[in-house]
Amino acid sequence: MSDLTSGNIPTIRITPGDAANAYARVDSGNVGGGVAESFGSVLQNAVNGAIETGHTAETQSMQAIAGTGNLTDVVTALSRAELALQTATAIRDRVVQAYQDIMKMPI
Repeated sequence: MSDLTSGNIPTIRITPGDAANAYARVDSGNVGGGVAESFGSVLQNAVNGAIETGHTAETQSMQAIAGTGNLTDVVTALSRAELALQTATAIRDRVVQAYQDIMKMPI
C-alpha cells in the first residue's frame, strides 16, 4: 500500500548529520563508494518528496470535502505541503542568487 492510500504523510529525510557527512566526504576527496549519494540524487529525492507531500495534501483535502477525512490530518498535510513549497522556493532563490553572483565575477 502506498503512502497516499495508507494515510501516511511522506517526509523528506535529509538530516543535518547526513549533510555534514556528505560535505566531509567531498572535502576529503572521498566521494565514491558506500552509500554516498550524489548531489543530484539528493536533490531529486527532495523534489520527489515535496511533490509527494503536495499529492498527499490534495488527497487529504479531497477526503475532507467528501466528508470522510479527518480535519487534523488535513491541516497537518496542508502545513507540510506549505513548508515543502517554502523550502523549495528558498532553495531556488539561493541557487539563482549564487548564479547571479558567479556571473558578476570578473574573469
